Amino acid sequence: MKIRTRLTILFTVITAIILLLFAAIIYLSAKEKRETEFYSLLKKEAITKANLFFNANVDKKILQDIYHNNRKILNEVEVAIYDTDFKLLYHDAVDIDFVKETKPMINKINQKGEIEFYQQRWQVVGLRYAYKDKNYVITAAAFDQYGYNKLNDLLAKSIIVFVTSILFILIAGVFLSKKALEPVSEMIEKAKNISATNLDLRLNDKGNKDELAELANTFNQMLNRLEHSFDAQKHFVSNISHELRTPLTAIIAELELSSNKERTNEEYRMAIANALSDSKKMVRLSNSLLDLAKASYDPTEINFKEIRIDEILLDARQQVQQTNPGYKIDIHFEDNPENDHQMLANGNEYLLKVAFVNLFENGCKFSNDHKSTVSISFNQPLTSNSTPITQHSSITLNFIDKGMGISEKDMQHIFTPFYRGENKEIAEGNGIGLSLTQKIITLHQGTISVRSKAKQGTTFKVQLPVIPLSY
Repeated sequence: MKIRTRLTILFTVITAIILLLFAAIIYLSAKEKRETEFYSLLKKEAITKANLFFNANVDKKILQDIYHNNRKILNEVEVAIYDTDFKLLYHDAVDIDFVKETKPMINKINQKGEIEFYQQRWQVVGLRYAYKDKNYVITAAAFDQYGYNKLNDLLAKSIIVFVTSILFILIAGVFLSKKALEPVSEMIEKAKNISATNLDLRLNDKGNKDELAELANTFNQMLNRLEHSFDAQKHFVSNISHELRTPLTAIIAELELSSNKERTNEEYRMAIANALSDSKKMVRLSNSLLDLAKASYDPTEINFKEIRIDEILLDARQQVQQTNPGYKIDIHFEDNPENDHQMLANGNEYLLKVAFVNLFENGCKFSNDHKSTVSISFNQPLTSNSTPITQHSSITLNFIDKGMGISEKDMQHIFTPFYRGENKEIAEGNGIGLSLTQKIITLHQGTISVRSKAKQGTTFKVQLPVIPLSY
């Protein structure tokens, strides 16, 4: 069932219940009022006729004739007068005698002074009447035809108004729900046209500030993320294809040249060495791509635990120097930590080591002395672009080298995946390292920034939040 249909039915049912309760209250109130007013009328008629009988001494025959004549036109009140010994003194119509008074009834009226009850649909009132220090019992009964007609008319009109109102509300509900949910239908039609080939399409919020506009904006933000992700993926795949094609082409070329004709052992060794070098490039590229994929995971799927930053730095230095024995790496503490807790962070040991290895290798391979120094300091607020983003303490790592530096043009793209700057002629690489490092630092809720001057060196500043003492 569609929301529009469900809302219409729900709105109609609720309104019908309210109208039904309202009509029931009015009808029951009118019914109770009719009953009360008619009992009051019967009491007045009984007292009036008793006064005529006792005080005015009107002849019985005259009173009975008046009753019979009026009864032909309207429902006249039938009155009977008894003494307390159940002796009938007067009756409007003994031949009719609708009430059928009994001795117990007369005694009950005399004891209570006044009673009211129904006999079939006739209303009856009995009351004690005092005249010349003697008590008498009077009964009066009648059928309120006029009152019942008014009640029936009210019931019929209430039913007509109720049915008409429900039909009107149902029609109005269909129209209003269609009008209210019209933007949703437009969104659905627009969303049906959005696919991987036209992610630039967006839903129209019509400048409103309601929930539907909020939904449209949220959906558009999701499309922005998807479009960015698709574009990044296309760019990523394109760059991977290019990076893989180059070493593969070189390997194929070396092998084809070696197989075309007989060559000397030295030439074969040279071809194998070239193919091996290109294969190593592919392995390094594959490892970098795997690390980049890991750094792009959902943070909830990555194993974080309490780690020591100094131990990760030492492991990263050892790994770099094992691969490149000529690289020199110094680890320097600007100030001594007050306690070991200042070195603790919540992170992934493998990914942080990858980030530090990239920064060490970057500093060493672009420096003439192949040296990189990391300077460690504590108790600084975490900042982004020199602006504090949290007051929690952090550990700051400055990776410093005295290399050729980075040009202003390259600085704008320093963290772009697969981007190679002007220094690409000096050392090999695939342009993944720094973008991977930035992803890893961001994944650990840290920040990374860079300062560089041509021919003077480069400093990468990394800040990572430390675990609070209350952690």
